Amino acid sequence: MNHQQQPFRSTAGMTFDQMLEQVRYEGAYATRAQAEEAVRAVLAAFGRQVTGEERVELAARLPYEAAVTFTSQVPATEPLTGWGFVKDLAARIGGSPATTRWDTGTVFRVVAQLAGETLLSRILAQLPSGYALLFGRAELTQAA
Repeated sequence: MNHQQQPFRSTAGMTFDQMLEQVRYEGAYATRAQAEEAVRAVLAAFGRQVTGEERVELAARLPYEAAVTFTSQVPATEPLTGWGFVKDLAARIGGSPATTRWDTGTVFRVVAQLAGETLLSRILAQLPSGYALLFGRAELTQAA
């Protein structure tokens, strides 16, 4: 199933360059290339986790280049927990879990800003536990 017949139109509140600069600043990356590497790795991995209307809506709010990276991934058949996401991404990029957690949190803060509160809440509701913390939110759980 190929959804690339229609050209993608981003409604992002920032350009890809602005996104990279914000990630570079917030993540204290030495170069723009390091920030771009983090953005592309995290968004590709996140694209394997988000499905449905939330996937489409988030892609529309990302800058075009970021949306292409995000949507180029086929969603995983088994969703990962937040910590599983970090460990899987660290293994894929050859990084440590600590630096990968930093990269993820930095990129997700910018993604949260672009997504907005309502969409982010819907995305988090469809994902397994642990993602809220990666987005800098409290992880709310119900007592058993």
